[in-house]
Amino acid sequence: MAILDIPKLIYHAFQLNASDVHLSVGEHPVYRVFGELQRLTDVPVFTKDDLEKSINYLYEKIGLKKTEKKENDFSFGIKDTIRVRSNIYYERRNPAAAFRIITKKVRTLDELQLPSILREWSEKKSGLILVAGPTGSGKSTSMAAMLEHINEINNVHILTVEDPIEYIFESKKALIHQRELGLDTDSFKDGLKYALRQDPDVILVGEMRDLETMALALTAAETGHLVFGTIHTNSAATAPERIVDVFPAHQQRQITLQLANSLIGVLYQRLVKRKDNEGFFPVAEIMIATSGVRNLIREQKLHQIGTLMETGKKFGMKSFDEALLEAYDNQIISKESLFSFCRDVEKVEKKIGQYTL
Repeated sequence: MAILDIPKLIYHAFQLNASDVHLSVGEHPVYRVFGELQRLTDVPVFTKDDLEKSINYLYEKIGLKKTEKKENDFSFGIKDTIRVRSNIYYERRNPAAAFRIITKKVRTLDELQLPSILREWSEKKSGLILVAGPTGSGKSTSMAAMLEHINEINNVHILTVEDPIEYIFESKKALIHQRELGLDTDSFKDGLKYALRQDPDVILVGEMRDLETMALALTAAETGHLVFGTIHTNSAATAPERIVDVFPAHQQRQITLQLANSLIGVLYQRLVKRKDNEGFFPVAEIMIATSGVRNLIREQKLHQIGTLMETGKKFGMKSFDEALLEAYDNQIISKESLFSFCRDVEKVEKKIGQYTL
């Protein structure tokens, strides 16, 4: 095989509604289309030399300096249409690559069919909004939609720290500056630390993954900034506990007070395949920092937040299973998907009747 034009291949994948492209030695290119992997058999399998040359050509084409690191994260655009989040890595001493395709257009909250309360959250002047979920669950897309809502209605300064930059924003009413790890700042910690000296009103932290970043995000939220951050947890209710547990015991009392004072809410989401096979639907669990939730955080009774969410419907809270049931009732997802993703099968069965596989 001659050198492969990787951007051209990725654009072809985009036209086929693929979300990801995988390149490996000894394999045909692989696309992920609506959640399923498909091999592109009309393209020959890669040799090690083929893939190395193709990756080097990609670096040259997008103007990125080749690195000697074993993993390399970066992003680039294609034809003013899509953004590509890229990771070049090694497996069994061979190069490999994974590319996530992101539409360049920032979709609105309505287009994504996300809960309307996210619009209310993004109109707050200060506080902490957390977006949780596993990798590939659409966290970045949902945060981008909230930022774009702010961009359209408020004259504020939005500052982001991302790894890498995914959606490219155009300043509308807001002034937007986007900083990328490795290119514009050395770490989330540094980016957030110096952000406080750059006159922001709204700060987005691409990932809250360490103690220093979390501490700075809480301080920023407490001192009059609206802060967005992603966090890896398996529910909205466990997000506060995840933050508190990062800190040593002697600091946890202070952190719970800061978190109780600044938290606005937590969005936990998963992408579930649509019944019509036309992509995925974001099933959204919502936890709102009501006075009851704030008290539980202050008293360090974090394990009781989930129970409080069950009785918090009148405030706009919604459990993940309730969100799944709603999507099922609206004929958006299938019964199979409902039971594949639900947390409490018995409770769900009681609501829709006995389910038989």
